[in-house]
Amino acid sequence: MTRTRKTIEDLKRQIEYHNYQYHVLDDPDISDSEYDALFRTLQELEKKHPEWITPDSPTQRVGARPLDEFGNVTHQLRMLSLENAMNEEELRAFDDRIRRGLGIKGDVSYVAEPKLDGLAVELVYEDGLLTTGSTRGDGITGEDITQNLRTVPSIPLGLREGFVPSAGSSPVPPLVEVRGEVFMEKGGFLRLNERRLKKEEPPFANPRNAAAGSLRQLDSSITARRPLRFLCYELGQMEEFSFSTHWKALQEVRAWGLPVSPNIEVKHGVDEVIQYFRKWEEERETLPYGIDGVVVKVDSFVQRERLGIRSRSPRWAIAGKFKAQQATTVVESIEASVGRTGTITPVAHLRAANVGGVMVSRATLHNQDEIDRKDVRIGDTVLVQRAGDVIPEVVKVIRSKRPYRTKRYRLPTACPVCGRKVVRLEEEAAMRCQNVACPAQVRGRIQHFASKLAMDIDGLGTKLVHQMVKTGLVESFANLFYLKLDDVASLERMAEKSARNLISAIDLSRKTTLARFVYGLGIRNVGEHLAWILAREFKTLDALMKADFDRLESIDEVGPIVAESILTFFANEENRKVIQDCLDGGVQLAPPEQRERKAQLSNKTFVFTGALQNFTRQEAQERVRKLGGQASNSLSKKTDYLVAGPGTGTKLKKAGELGIDVLSEEDFLRMIEV
Repeated sequence: MTRTRKTIEDLKRQIEYHNYQYHVLDDPDISDSEYDALFRTLQELEKKHPEWITPDSPTQRVGARPLDEFGNVTHQLRMLSLENAMNEEELRAFDDRIRRGLGIKGDVSYVAEPKLDGLAVELVYEDGLLTTGSTRGDGITGEDITQNLRTVPSIPLGLREGFVPSAGSSPVPPLVEVRGEVFMEKGGFLRLNERRLKKEEPPFANPRNAAAGSLRQLDSSITARRPLRFLCYELGQMEEFSFSTHWKALQEVRAWGLPVSPNIEVKHGVDEVIQYFRKWEEERETLPYGIDGVVVKVDSFVQRERLGIRSRSPRWAIAGKFKAQQATTVVESIEASVGRTGTITPVAHLRAANVGGVMVSRATLHNQDEIDRKDVRIGDTVLVQRAGDVIPEVVKVIRSKRPYRTKRYRLPTACPVCGRKVVRLEEEAAMRCQNVACPAQVRGRIQHFASKLAMDIDGLGTKLVHQMVKTGLVESFANLFYLKLDDVASLERMAEKSARNLISAIDLSRKTTLARFVYGLGIRNVGEHLAWILAREFKTLDALMKADFDRLESIDEVGPIVAESILTFFANEENRKVIQDCLDGGVQLAPPEQRERKAQLSNKTFVFTGALQNFTRQEAQERVRKLGGQASNSLSKKTDYLVAGPGTGTKLKKAGELGIDVLSEEDFLRMIEV
C-alpha cells in the first residue's frame, strides 16, 4: 500500500472514531476546527485519487443525486410491531404469559430500554459495508431510503471488529441486518423549526414528524442538513454468526461501531421491570429526546424461539406505555365547526402548548352538553392532555385562574357557514344544520365518500376538496366521476402529474363493492360495519333502495332509528339522483363476497375492544364476517363474545354484567384458525 493510500485509510479511521465520540457518545476528543482540518485533508487526497474513494468514506455522507421516487425493499425477516401495556398490571400480565409459555415459576431475564419516539428503519451490512437502508413499511416491504440514511452521522457506513474495544471483540458477520430508530433530539428540533420560521416555512409539529419527513426527502442533501440520530435496538438476519442473548448481541454491535442506547439494562423478573418503568416515567424529561414508554424483551434467544410470534407482534416483547402527558393553557376562542352530517361541533382554539412533545393549539369540546358539564369559557385556563398520546382533549377548567366577568359559551342558533337555523333533535346531544346544500356539508360528504373505507380515492385530500367546492367544480361526490384532466389541472397549485394521478385514482375507484359504496353515501347511523350487513342482506343496491321499514327492521342490528334513517335517505329525490349520476358515471358495484364457514363463528356476534396487536379492528371484524359470524361495535344481550386487548375500558365491566364471554386476542386467534 502506498504512503498516500495509507494516509487516506488512517484519516478515515480517525474521522470515524471522532464521529462516534461526537454523535454517539457526546464526548468529543478534539475541537471542531481540528475535526474540520482532518476532514478537509481527506477530501483533498480523495480529490487527487478518486480511484481510492470507498463507499464507507466519511466524505460520502453529503447526499446523492435526487431521486424521482423511492423503490421498495423486502425485509428478509418481518419487522414486527409491539403489543402495548397501558399500565403496570398489564406488564405483570405479560410476565405471567411469558412464564406460563416457558413453563417456569422463577424470574425471567428481560432487557429493558426507553421507547424512542422516531421512525423504525432497517440497515443491511454486507462484508461490513452499508448496502441498503429501508423503512419498516408494512413489516414485509419498506421504502428504500438508503441515500438518506447514509447522511445520518451516527449510522456507520462500515462496521469493523473492535471499533469500540471495551464493548466486545466478535468479528463482523458477512451479512447482518440491523433494526433501530431514527429520531431527532429536542434541541435540534427547536433549532430546525427556528430556521424554518425565519425562511417563512411551516414548522414541524413534533420531533417524530420532523424525523419522518427528513427521511422521506427525495433529495438526500436536504436530509443531510437535518439533525438526525440513530440508535440500534435489535438484529435481524445474520450469516455465519449467532448470539445466546439480546444483551450480548447489543454489546457486540456496539463493538462494531453501531450506537446503542446507554440506558438499556438487564432486569431479572417483573418487579425490576416495573421499577425501571417507573424510573423513566418520572425522568423522561431528563433525556435529550422524546420517549413514550419503555420496551421490555425476553433476553434469551432460545426462550424467544420457544415463545414464538403472532402475525404482527412477538410474544416475547411488549411496549409499556406512559400515562398521557398534560399541560395547562388558555382557551383563546371557541369556534363552531360544521361536519358532513350538519353536526355543529365546538372546537377550542388554545394558546399553543407543548403536550408530550407536540404543540397543541386545538381541542374538541364535543357538544353543548360537554361544554356545560365542564363549564369551559373563553379566557379560561384549562388542563389539556393527548388521549393515548394522540388526540388533544380538555380535561378540566382551572377555576381558580378564571378571569373576571367571563360568560358561559353557547353554540350559535344559526349555521356559521350557511346561516340557516340549526336545530337540536329530540334525544340527541348534537345541534345540526339541516341545509343539505351547506358548503361545509358538501365538502364533508365528498371527503367521506373518497375516504379509505369508502371509495378509497387516493390523493383527494381536504384542501383539494375545499378548492373544488369553492370554485364550483364539484357540487356533489357524483361530479367526481365526470371530471376531466383539464378541469383538475386548472386548479391552483395542481401540477399536471398530480392531476393525472387523481384522475387515475377516480377511475380505479369506479369498480368497488356495494358495502363500500353504501358506506360512502354517508347515510346517518350507517357506519362501515352496518353497510357491510346491508350489502350482505340485500346483495344489490336496487333491492336495498326498495326495502320498506319492516324489512329493514327485521335485520339483526338494524333498529327503528337506523331503519328510519335509511328510508329517509333513499326517499330523498336529490339523493337518488346523486346515486344514479354515480352509476351513469361508470361506478360498478360488485356483489358481497361469499363467506367461508366455521362452526364456532356461525351466527355468533363479536365485539372488539382495546388495542389489538394482530389486526386493525376493521380487519378483525372482516375476518369474523368471512367466517360466518357477526361483528358489532356495541355490546348487547345478543353479543356472544367480547375480544379484549390491552387498554380495555368500560366494555369489560359491562360484559361481566351481561354474562358475555370475554376472550383474549390469543383466544380469538385460536378460535379462527382453519
